[in-house]
Amino acid sequence: MPGEDERFRALFDAHFADLWRFVRRRCATPEDADDIAGQVFAVAWRRRGDLPEGGEVRLWLFGVARRVLANHRRTGARHDRLVQRLSGIADGHEDREPDVPSDLLGAALASLSEDHRAVVEMRCWDGLTVGEIAAVLDCSPNAVSIRLHRARKQLAAYLARTGLASNGHVADEIAPLKEHSDDCR
Repeated sequence: MPGEDERFRALFDAHFADLWRFVRRRCATPEDADDIAGQVFAVAWRRRGDLPEGGEVRLWLFGVARRVLANHRRTGARHDRLVQRLSGIADGHEDREPDVPSDLLGAALASLSEDHRAVVEMRCWDGLTVGEIAAVLDCSPNAVSIRLHRARKQLAAYLARTGLASNGHVADEIAPLKEHSDDCR
């Protein structure tokens, strides 16, 4: 009986071309098709003990491909929305005179630890929920909430030391930190 590696290689050889064509018809570029097909076979490798027998494996691979494609589309849509948001933010900053130069806000963020700065950026600028940040960082939502709380306290202390605490522009920039508790539910 052939080993796992040989069986998987036979599975790959038998189904890669069909799977790649299936994926290619549903995505924008050949490079995307390569990536998605690779992800499908990575899932197949991880779940090789659960693979169906015979001709059903081909359909199973196509089902996995549909889910990977759906994830790919959602990621693309999120990317497009982020680009639109960022261009809107850039346009908004060009149209108004900020009360605080962006380098001061950058300095406030730089005063935070790397972990705290990461959660602030993901929460405030990427618009991720506490649960989403936890998934990205591979930690618990509680850990993210604690980091956000500590980051907020450190930012408030920094702003108080520099006399910027009463400035409305900076307060608007970090306001999403105050709303994080709703995301924990």
